[in-house]
Amino acid sequence: MAASQPLVLLPGLLCDEALWRHQVESLADLAHFLIPDLSLDDSVRAMAGRVLAEAPARFALAGLSMGGYVAQEILRQAPARVTRLALLDTSFKADSDEQKSRRLALLELAKIGQFKGVTPRLLPSLVHPDRLNDDRLVATVTSMAERIGREAFFRQQTAIMGRPDGRADLGRIACPTLVLCGRQDALTPLEIHREMASLIPGAALVIVEASGHLPPLEQPHAVSAVLRYWLQAPG
Repeated sequence: MAASQPLVLLPGLLCDEALWRHQVESLADLAHFLIPDLSLDDSVRAMAGRVLAEAPARFALAGLSMGGYVAQEILRQAPARVTRLALLDTSFKADSDEQKSRRLALLELAKIGQFKGVTPRLLPSLVHPDRLNDDRLVATVTSMAERIGREAFFRQQTAIMGRPDGRADLGRIACPTLVLCGRQDALTPLEIHREMASLIPGAALVIVEASGHLPPLEQPHAVSAVLRYWLQAPG
């Protein structure tokens, strides 16, 4: 059996450790886990610095969406500390003006009204259409958002809007890298992941079928199986 290794798992916007529950349970024979709190800072740089302060000297690293932005920043700040990298349903690009406008509109709504986290109106952009009536999945997504709360939502959106474009940095990633995307991801589409994988030396691209933006929750067995292979692949 492979030796247990430290694995840092980074959640996305309005997500917490519940995003990774299946992976933590099913990969416990291969890894011991750190799931940092990414709700405390309003810049990706500060989030990455906080993770590096908490993490062991060397570790495997996986991040989804906003967590993927933080993972890329960790590679910019301390590349030698990351033994292998997994980027899930994320992007290397900075926000476009249109994306920033949408985020600012959401922030304004949250300021003037009661914070409702992930609403039924937002849910179709997060999960596969077939999962919208999955009560357990929906409850997990909405409960995570409620736990993160409004003030942290402001900080996280500010961090996301201020993130740099990372295209020039992808070619410098030297550790084994997995790029994974849900086939029906509406927020960070498959085309972005194809391009990202092509820019990272030796990266493997995996497409998870029948999944939107949250494959660890939508297709947990598939994601855990892929991460198991990734953790055991030669370094």
